[in-house]
Amino acid sequence: MTLAEVLLGVMFVGLIAYGLFGGADFGAGIWDLLAGGTRRGARQRDLIEHSIGPVWEANHVWLIFVLVVLWTAFSGAFAAVVTTLYIPLTLAAFGMIGRGAAFAFRKSITTLPMRRFLGAGFALSSLVTPYFLGAVVGGVASGRVPPGIARGDVITSWVNPTSILGGLMAVLVCAYLAAVFLCGDARREGTEDLADEFRIRALGTAGVTGIVGFGGLFVLRSDAPLLWEGLTGRAVPVIGLSVVAGIAAVFFLGTKRYLPARLASSLAVTTILVGWAVAQYPYILVPDLTIEDAATGRATLQAMLIALAGGAVFLVPALVYLYVLFQRSPAESEPRESASPQPPGAVIT
Repeated sequence: MTLAEVLLGVMFVGLIAYGLFGGADFGAGIWDLLAGGTRRGARQRDLIEHSIGPVWEANHVWLIFVLVVLWTAFSGAFAAVVTTLYIPLTLAAFGMIGRGAAFAFRKSITTLPMRRFLGAGFALSSLVTPYFLGAVVGGVASGRVPPGIARGDVITSWVNPTSILGGLMAVLVCAYLAAVFLCGDARREGTEDLADEFRIRALGTAGVTGIVGFGGLFVLRSDAPLLWEGLTGRAVPVIGLSVVAGIAAVFFLGTKRYLPARLASSLAVTTILVGWAVAQYPYILVPDLTIEDAATGRATLQAMLIALAGGAVFLVPALVYLYVLFQRSPAESEPRESASPQPPGAVIT
């Protein structure tokens, strides 16, 4: 494995982390949109806000990490992507900004009309942002981003069958992950009825995602033949593992075993992304730019790898502690009361 491949692999780990954690955040906003009216959806929105409130900003660290590595280690590919796909990337950026602002200000607003307006902004931004990010992935995966500055068509590069499929799959996967995660969060908060509601939504979304994914294979066959060849060739074992993990997740959801369902769902999504990488290898921009050709100088790659290793020492433990801390149940988070002192010789019954 070359130094460039190592760095690209590290970047892809960050992309997977963003897909899982950031994706679940976007999906929570989608369920906020579909929660219902002010009264009927109040408990669901309270659970969503309580679940993502401590971590929604931290999850975007992974996206920043991916962009910085791509910009520094594979600057040619970065330039091609951002100059060809600047429209969906800009729309996604506006979606993230609007989503974050609406989510933050909704907590401090007391008037009902304004809270509804901000809530709608948060929810709609959570819906469209993953679509645009998925459309970007579709444009890259289908070979519509050629090397060079703005050499691809700025419209058809993201308005095409593969990009539409990528956007729909991104929205569905985000909604599915969020529903699975919220099942466990609801149980931890002692609201079993909400856990059942999100369990039904997770199962329904899993079914729709499977149907769209299966139909999408025919789209890829005609619109992205190189990706299709990779997915039906060397990536078959990875895709097969994704299918098995997805079936296991559905089984665990059906039996209300939410922690194994969360792990299986995460594995299913992870292997989908890994399958895309395996199918596209050795290209970073299909079909013209390989990983080695896109990499910057060796000195830059070495410095980048050293910087990432040093930063990981501080960043990874902090993020892990943050996620673990806010996954504790309320009983675990409360300090234990010290036992009352007993007089000498007293018997504790």
